[in-house]
Amino acid sequence: MTFQPTVPIVSGQPVLGLGWTRVAKLVSATVEPASIDRIWLFAPVRHDEREWGTALIACRTDDGRQRIFTASYLLVIRGRERGQGKVVVEEVGTSPPRVLHEVIVGVQERADESEPPVEIAPGLWFGADGESVGAGADLT
Repeated sequence: MTFQPTVPIVSGQPVLGLGWTRVAKLVSATVEPASIDRIWLFAPVRHDEREWGTALIACRTDDGRQRIFTASYLLVIRGRERGQGKVVVEEVGTSPPRVLHEVIVGVQERADESEPPVEIAPGLWFGADGESVGAGADLT
């Protein structure tokens, strides 16, 4: 099975929503944005007053492998605590670039996601200077 990357997310999709902006800010504090090779976003899930989102991030290494990170957020979207949330970034391992598709399928299966994630260009989250887009967002 050959991995076919998907088209980057277009307007109307949650690339720069509050949850993803907070994820991008914490990712840029955790890894060097210039080393980020690829980013995949799983569709956010909303239930009641909360929203959850998960991203998979692949960073280049000096030995030709990829450092793999998961980044997730929980965001309160309604009610008195609206805008509060939590963001977590974890390094989950390394992988040769040729098996990244299998890593993504594994994450998709463990998360019980029916739709595959959408790949976005790192430039949609990070500017040329490595600053995360919307870097003024608060990580409450």
